[in-house]
Amino acid sequence: MPRRILEGNVVSDKMDKTVTVLVERRYKHPVYKKYVKQTDKFAAHDETNNVKVGDRVRIEECSPISKRKSWRVITDGAAASATEPKKEAAKKKPAAKKTEEKKAAPAKKPAAKKPAAKKTTEKKAAAKKPAAKKTTAKKTTAKKSETKKDA
Repeated sequence: MPRRILEGNVVSDKMDKTVTVLVERRYKHPVYKKYVKQTDKFAAHDETNNVKVGDRVRIEECSPISKRKSWRVITDGAAASATEPKKEAAKKKPAAKKTEEKKAAPAKKPAAKKPAAKKTTEKKAAAKKPAAKKTTAKKTTAKKSETKKDA
């Protein structure tokens, strides 16, 4: 039977020759069709005690070593942490080049301001004409009420 290999982060190294590895996997939910994260913790055997908290390690399934421990660490944290400084140094160099390029580029002049548009207050005043009052309707109603009283 093939041995399973999983990859995860070390969350605890307090035990002697044992580390706790948090393995995260993603799967598509059968009903909602969304991707769901599921995490599992495995106790893995670390013979040399080189692995520290936060290291990314690969663990391999093996015959049971104790009640809970049936995994062992394949790649230790020392090998993983040895490659990280090289990557960080490589990332820092291009960033330094970019800042030099920015300094070397000529400074841009501020954009010239556009002349302000003339206000057209005369047109607005001409458009607003006072509305004529309708007083005839009131007078007619008053006359009707007077004629009813006379009758």
